[in-house]
Amino acid sequence: MNALRSWLHLLFMGVTVVPWATAAVVMSPFVSANRLYWFCIGWVRLQVWAARWMLGIRNEVIGWENLPLGETAPAILLAKHQSTWETFCLPAIMPHPLAFVFKKELLYIPFFGWALGRLDMVHIDRGKRAQAFQRVVEQGRRLLARGVWVIMFPEGTRVARGARGHYKSGGTRLAVQTGAPVIPIAVTSGRCWPRRAIVKRPGTVVFSIGRPIPSVGRDPDELMREVEDWIEAEMRRLDPEAYRDVPSATHAG
Repeated sequence: MNALRSWLHLLFMGVTVVPWATAAVVMSPFVSANRLYWFCIGWVRLQVWAARWMLGIRNEVIGWENLPLGETAPAILLAKHQSTWETFCLPAIMPHPLAFVFKKELLYIPFFGWALGRLDMVHIDRGKRAQAFQRVVEQGRRLLARGVWVIMFPEGTRVARGARGHYKSGGTRLAVQTGAPVIPIAVTSGRCWPRRAIVKRPGTVVFSIGRPIPSVGRDPDELMREVEDWIEAEMRRLDPEAYRDVPSATHAG
């Protein structure tokens, strides 16, 4: 039954993305960046709603009070990355527009990538690391100034449930450069939507939002170790079953 529901949800995503993305591309020259963003988030919210009824996946959010207040209050969200689920849910539930930092290859995905390319986000060429980070800083500073929160996955790619990837300091380097606080987020999406899995399982995905960590005057690597330690400790608290046979560590590296 889970397999059938998973294929139906995948089909629903494919069928709905074509008209929604086409509309986004057509309307993009005529509307503001903010209006276009929330139009596209309508499709994301539709997929989250469909997953609840088709797949039985629900969300629980802890730590709403830790999000900065104010229309232009800056924040850089650094989240655990176990599956595609958090890339849908975080923009769907956050009160501010989010700008993802992602590799430019995603822009070539038919319809989805075409619409993504019309949004004011940061797409980088990983083959040109120095220029890529400079682009992240320049665009990140501009986006943060108008109340768009930048979101990054420090591990760089999806990791299996119970695993710890290598935390890269790009997000904290951006935070130190811009003075924006860092918000660590732990996510238990691997329980329901394992990475690279077609078949999903019903259950509750917990998003735990940590307290803002000031970045001014900090060393980026030391700041990232603090972020990593909080996320990984929180993951063990939220999903102890996944870490039963995994030894503890203060930080990877």
